[in-house]
Amino acid sequence: MVTVALDAMGGDYSPEEIIKGAFDALKKDKDINVILVGKKEVLEGKITEEYKDRCSAVYATEVITNEEAPVAAIRAKKDSSIVVGMNLVKEGKADGFVSAGSTGAVLVGGQLIVGRIKGILRPALAPLIPTEKGVSLLIDCGANVDARAEHLVQFARIGSLYMEKVIGIKNPRVGIVNIGAEEEKGNALVKETMPLLKECDDINFIGSVESREIPKGGADIIVCEAFVGNVILKLYEGLGSTLLGKIKDALMKNVFTKIGAMMIKSSLKETLKSFDASEYGGAPLLGLNGLVVKAHGNSKANEICNSILQCKSFKEEALSDIIREKMTKN
Repeated sequence: MVTVALDAMGGDYSPEEIIKGAFDALKKDKDINVILVGKKEVLEGKITEEYKDRCSAVYATEVITNEEAPVAAIRAKKDSSIVVGMNLVKEGKADGFVSAGSTGAVLVGGQLIVGRIKGILRPALAPLIPTEKGVSLLIDCGANVDARAEHLVQFARIGSLYMEKVIGIKNPRVGIVNIGAEEEKGNALVKETMPLLKECDDINFIGSVESREIPKGGADIIVCEAFVGNVILKLYEGLGSTLLGKIKDALMKNVFTKIGAMMIKSSLKETLKSFDASEYGGAPLLGLNGLVVKAHGNSKANEICNSILQCKSFKEEALSDIIREKMTKN
């Protein structure tokens, strides 16, 4: 059994969609337990008879909001849902923690409470993004805005372990985000990082990756610092949802397009589903002693469900242990 602590108070649609996502995950996988973490008045009576054997509640009296300074909030609000949930991981009472709440608080709490693996310079947020060839890992997308070259090298290494052990891609291709394929291009950080990545004999570094190549699956691991990564991620999500909306509008334009839509409904649904970010769960904070997953702030039940299921895969593959062993050897 894998036990996941879930922040019931975090996100735009909490607690209803968060709790629904928990129940959906319990329904899909009988080997998962969920601990809902949140205020007693919110959670009391919400766990249905069907799931009471695999779902419980741990009460927290406080909530950290997006408007609060993350470091101050983590230190001041010891009984917040984020702090309580992360302590469950630290104490071994949960195998992972999922939150759609304050990104800053999750990042700070992950490092201060769960703690970094020895040898890890900076943990990194690493979501899977859909591509023409399947999925790629975008690392980092929000944890380290002012990263250094040695940080990016570690991102490449732990990202490679993730893609190989959890996703099952052998010898995954690593690319660094750049404004051109030529080696002389790029800012100071890219130019400094490039030769270091070339020297790594434990990764499959293929060189620069331009942004237009990312949706085509130009690399399995997309390495960048968090400012660039977050811009890529948000543009990706915004453009994806816009295109999906336009396609749906076009198919509903008149009776002829509606007939056509009916004829391709099943295959179109499957294709559109593959480009739905919620299908891939949240972004794990890689490099911690325990599992912490940050879901989107606007997550609904589907993404929460997939984030919980994601935790099971991480636990089964012992990703943190693999990263710890790798970092200890180097």
